[in-house]
Formats: sequence, structure tokens, C-alpha cells
Amino acid sequence: MRVILGVPPESEDPPMPSALAPLAVLLSLATGLLSPVRHVDAESGSSASSTAIESTAAATTTTYVNPLAGRPWGTYEGPQELSWAPYVDATGTRKKLLGYIALKPKAKWFGAWIPDDQISQRVKDYIANAQHGDTSTLVQMSVFRMVPWEHEACSRLPTKAERTSYRRWVDRFANAIGDAHAAIVLQPDGPFALCAPGGSQVPSHLVAYAAKVLSAQPNTSVYVEAGAADWPAAGQGGVDAAVKILVRGGIQYAHGFALDSTHFDSTTDEVARAAAISKALAALGYAERRAVINTSSNGHPYEYGTYTGKDPDNPFVCDSTTTPASTTCVTIGIPPTTNVAATKWGLPAATDKLARRYVDAYLWIGRPWLYRQSQPFVTSRALQLVRSTPWRRLS
Repeated sequence: MRVILGVPPESEDPPMPSALAPLAVLLSLATGLLSPVRHVDAESGSSASSTAIESTAAATTTTYVNPLAGRPWGTYEGPQELSWAPYVDATGTRKKLLGYIALKPKAKWFGAWIPDDQISQRVKDYIANAQHGDTSTLVQMSVFRMVPWEHEACSRLPTKAERTSYRRWVDRFANAIGDAHAAIVLQPDGPFALCAPGGSQVPSHLVAYAAKVLSAQPNTSVYVEAGAADWPAAGQGGVDAAVKILVRGGIQYAHGFALDSTHFDSTTDEVARAAAISKALAALGYAERRAVINTSSNGHPYEYGTYTGKDPDNPFVCDSTTTPASTTCVTIGIPPTTNVAATKWGLPAATDKLARRYVDAYLWIGRPWLYRQSQPFVTSRALQLVRSTPWRRLS
């Protein structure tokens, strides 16, 4: 696992490691729910409460409406998407193959590599491009703004200046969304919130702040990231730890939660984890919190830590659509869709049943076509991913 200390401002995409927190760190988590905290925006002076509801909470809904269904999904076509220029420049068969990635809706990552004074315009430009003039179109984005994060989050807390900057950045991001239809994956690698020094909940408080501010936009649905079916694993707290991440991180404000954003675990396992988390949240009073699951990277699933190559953050691409299941390699999974129980995906009947009840969509949040899921775009890798995915003929 590498620690990311920053990305040059000119970078169009962040580092996105596939993360597995050390067992000892997660076993030493502090317990308890999110305590009340108030934040004051450095520019406006306005305050917002980030108080978690405990087991007696929230009103239930009688008819569930999936906010991601029933409308077009936008695809961004420009420099903020690293697959776009290689696709535009390609010809023939190569262009067709690269189009399988470039022309799909994806949850673009936004983070601290975009300065506070630039984030608003970047978001506005991204939304306008992805909607192509149709304001009913849904735009997908990932917010990865926490500093520090990854392993650094286990050794220090955000400074006062970093906390102020985080809230200012989030406020501007939310204002830039306005009334656009948006799905936000909030803070991938969510389990790192549990390893803050001394059991501090400061990182979780900040994530909860973002969940509240972003969810306040009229057409924005926030999904707080809670790891994957293999992270936190059973020995690290499993579903209970995932629920703790979400309760501390503002699930009271969010529409739901996200899974498998940076891992490679199977859709079947992730749907089962989604159902377990949703049921546990409902028992605490957070009814009808459903999941979005990353399927960009799990077309040939394996548990994190079992990869046999020398670089776990840049696994080999599978040789073909018939690569043996015993081989640890990566390829693209089910295309982005809200039709999560379609027969053509070939999932077990039990998985389809759970997906209908607990999953809003399969999204492309990860980016296996990039070097170490970060940057740059690797054309040869992307081409082989498309050649080796068993899902291309079904989309």
C-alpha cells in the first residue's frame, strides 16, 4: 500500500490506491457513534450540525424511489476524463475497443489536487459537458477530498487549516452542483476513517459534513463509501465496522452507501454485503439506505491480498474472457446500470433477489485502465481490459 501525499494541481486524476488497512489498526478502533459537532464556514460564517442519530432515529419511507433510475446518464467527453483523448485519437478497431471505456458513464474523481479556488468551475464545466444540454441527465462524481487520507490518516489528524479548507472546498462543490441531477460517491477507501489516532472522529465528522452539505442540493444523491465485502473483513469488524463508518460519516443525511470502489471483489459478495449493511442500518433507524457497487474492476473477482503479482495496486490484466478463476488478474465487470438483476448478468438467483431490494446501481467508480488506478491512462492496458472482459458482448 502506498501513501499518497499529494498530486500536482495540473493532474486531471488522483492517485487511487486499492487499499486494505492493517488488521491491527482496524482491531484497535474506538467504539461509539458520531457525537454532535458544529462547523463554521471560514468564508460565510455559516454553521452546520453533523449530529448522528442513534438507534431511535429516522422516519421510514413507504415507497422507495431509486434516484438513479428513469433518466439518462451523462458521459463526460473532455480533458477531465483521461480515457477521452486516446479514444478521440484512435482509429479502426482500436477506437472501437477504447470506446467501450470512454463512452460509458463513470464517476469522475475530484479531490485536493483541485484547489479550493478552482473546484467550483471544474465541477460546473464537468456537469455541463456530461449533460450535453439535457438538464434531466444524471452526472456521476466521486469526492476524495480528505487530507490526510490512506495510511497517513492513521498517524495524524487534519490540521485546523486543512479542516477549514475541506469545508470550504465541499461548500463550493455543492454550490456548483446546484439543481443538477447528481450521484456522489463520498470518500472512497472509507475504512481509513476508523484508524484515526486515538480513535478520533474528526475525519468522520468532516465526511458527515460533506454528506449533509451535498445532500442538501435538491437533486443530489450521496453514497458514503464503506469499503468492500473483503474490507473490513470479518476479523476487522466486518459489517459492524462498515456500519460504524457510515453512522459516523453521515448516513443520516446520505441516500445510501458505496462498496468495492477500490477493490476487486465479486459482485455476488458485494450484493450480500450491501444487504447486510442495509439491514443493520435499518435496525438502527436508518431505513432504506441502499448501495451502489463498483463493477469497473471486478470482472474476474478476487479478494484483496490474494493477488500473486508483484504490485497489488497494478494487477495484471486477464489474458482472455476464459482465464481460469484460480488466476488472480483484473478485467472490467458489469457495465454501469440500474438494471441490477438482469438475467444477462448471469448472477445467482439469490443475488438477483438481494440486488433488487438493496442495490440502486452498478457504477464504474474504479479505473483499472489507469496505471495503478491513478494515472496515466495506459492504452495497451485499456485495450486488453476490453478484450478480456466477458461483459462486452452483453452491453
